[in-house]
Amino acid sequence: MNTHQKMKAVGAYQYLPISNPESLIDLHLDKPEPTGRDLLVRVKAISVNPADVGVRESHNYEADSPKILGWDAAGIVEQVGPDCQLFKPGDKIYYAGSVSRPGSNSEFHLVDERIVGNMPRSLDFAAAAALPLTSITAWEGLFDRLGINVNSGAGESKNILIIGAAGGVGSIAIQLAKLAGLTVIGTASRPESIQWAKGLGADFIINHNNPFLPQLKEVGIDAVDYILCLNDTVQHLENMAEVIVPQGKICAIVPANKTTWAGSLKMDLLFSKSVTFVWEFMFTRSLFQTNDMIKQHQLLNELADLIDDGKIKTTLTERLEPINAANLRLAHEKLESGRAIGKIVLENF
Repeated sequence: MNTHQKMKAVGAYQYLPISNPESLIDLHLDKPEPTGRDLLVRVKAISVNPADVGVRESHNYEADSPKILGWDAAGIVEQVGPDCQLFKPGDKIYYAGSVSRPGSNSEFHLVDERIVGNMPRSLDFAAAAALPLTSITAWEGLFDRLGINVNSGAGESKNILIIGAAGGVGSIAIQLAKLAGLTVIGTASRPESIQWAKGLGADFIINHNNPFLPQLKEVGIDAVDYILCLNDTVQHLENMAEVIVPQGKICAIVPANKTTWAGSLKMDLLFSKSVTFVWEFMFTRSLFQTNDMIKQHQLLNELADLIDDGKIKTTLTERLEPINAANLRLAHEKLESGRAIGKIVLENF
């Protein structure tokens, strides 16, 4: 560790409600050194996700070292570890990182190059930083977990229900599902979120606060082939079981213990239809150092091409500057309200 050079960072020594000024604080930490396949990144922009809020609230703090959050960043490669093969200093990159390591809310950050992509050439740092975590989640959910063919185009005459379509993951999932040729039914409940989801390409919108089936029948749909549930899994399971086709597939990203609804997942509801139920957690590959970890590098590069070709657009909706504790608390507060549309990004330390 190089103790001579310090860097700015934002972190916490304990969990406190976000309204408390001590909940996220400005820090000066030692600048890290890359080893192995790590890149040292000069962070230019970061975005916030529900993952940040979840980890901040998790209470597993070590008293003497601050917890650094942040799992979305865009920046410039400052230095590479001795085993790096994919990047060189000066490269512009974007990534979500690993939940088992310090996050990207710091001026310099270490990340394994196998989960990093080349930044879209057509975007600035802030617009790129809005993308990695939500895009990896949507991509893996649709193509790895649900097994939808990424290149099927109009060949796949199937439909998908995306629950929570106007959020960060939903905003990317709508666009990717349309590219794969699916009819997209999104759920949204407010005029501004309905408008946002439709603007991204959703064919139909239903309200997730009301029973799904009658609403689907109103637009001439009797059942759905795929469901991507980006919201409260327990709350929506009965509705999902009712509208999924026999032998259909459901992918969820919110664990049952994170639910606001009492009770557990009644998986037997899916039994008679032989439904496939699968989880998506975008940190699985980095957390377990899976053999196919490099797939996140590849999909981020593919995503960058889709963006540069004008086929996918960034979901950035709000910029804050600079990156500091006060602005991060503001972003967390907006996220915790549950009413955020698209992505909030902070840029420049």
